[in-house]
This record gives sequence, structure tokens and C-alpha cells, in this order.
Amino acid sequence: MLSKKLQDAFNEQMKFEFFSAYLYMAMSGYFHAEDLPGFASWMRIQALEELTHGEKFFNFTCETGGRTLLQAIDAPTNDYASAIELFEFGLKHEKFVTSRINKLMDHAKKEGNHAAQIFLQWFVTEQIEEEANFSLILKKLKRVEGDGRGLLMLDQELGQRVFVPPAVGAK
Repeated sequence: MLSKKLQDAFNEQMKFEFFSAYLYMAMSGYFHAEDLPGFASWMRIQALEELTHGEKFFNFTCETGGRTLLQAIDAPTNDYASAIELFEFGLKHEKFVTSRINKLMDHAKKEGNHAAQIFLQWFVTEQIEEEANFSLILKKLKRVEGDGRGLLMLDQELGQRVFVPPAVGAK
């Protein structure tokens, strides 16, 4: 069972996960407008991942007897000066999400809520991957900066990403 304070924090995190999906859809739209379909596809898949993260918080809160409360989502940034600026923004966003997950884990530990800690451990590990992905793409973008051929090759590479939905019944 979740305490009221932890339930409220989980609801707030659920909102941030759904906001992340909204943000990455906006980024996908930016890349479509820039005629970079591989980047656009990569961001759409990123958005789908974030939706599943939000659903995980929704499901866990329900399963532990808590009350889910959906909150308003702010409008995301839609325009960027470049792909580099966009990925810098995305990396900064993921670092912010990591800090939020870590605070949730600290709170769950403080309350001695072992189920919440086990649940949150998946997100702690996931955030390592999220930051690493954004960081790697950012490094590649900086490496090919100014080289249109390199950008197109990277676009093709990112277009190979495939969304793998979680298994049925997976939390």
C-alpha cells in the first residue's frame, strides 16, 4: 500500500512520464519538418516507451490500492535551432527525470516501502539507458556537424530502431 505522500509523488511522476511522451512526439514533428524521417521515427519510438513508463506508474499505483490522478500536461518545446540543440535538450530532460526517480527511491526507502523500491529499481536502471542513448546520439551529431552526408547516415541508422512493447502482464 502506498502512503498518501508516496501516492501523490507517483502521480506526479506519472505526469512527467506522459509529458516526456508528449515532448518526444513534438521532437518527432520537428524532425519530420526537417526531412529527417529516421530521427523522427526514433523520437516516436521514444514517445511510445515513455507512454509505457507512465502506464507502469498507473498500474502500480492501482495495484497497491492507491488512487491515480491524471494531471494537466504542459506544452512541450516544439522548435529547435538544430538536431544538436534538440538532443542536448533531450539529455537535460532525461537527467531531470533521473533526479526525480532517485528522489522517489529515496522516499520509498525512507518509508520502508519495499514494493515501491523494487518497482522503482527498474526505472533507476532504465534511466541509465535513457541518458546513455541521448548522450551517444549527441556525440555522433557533434562528430558529423556540418557534414550533410554524415547526418543522412545517422538518420538512416536511427530509423532502424524498433519499438518492442512490454510483454502482456509485465509491470
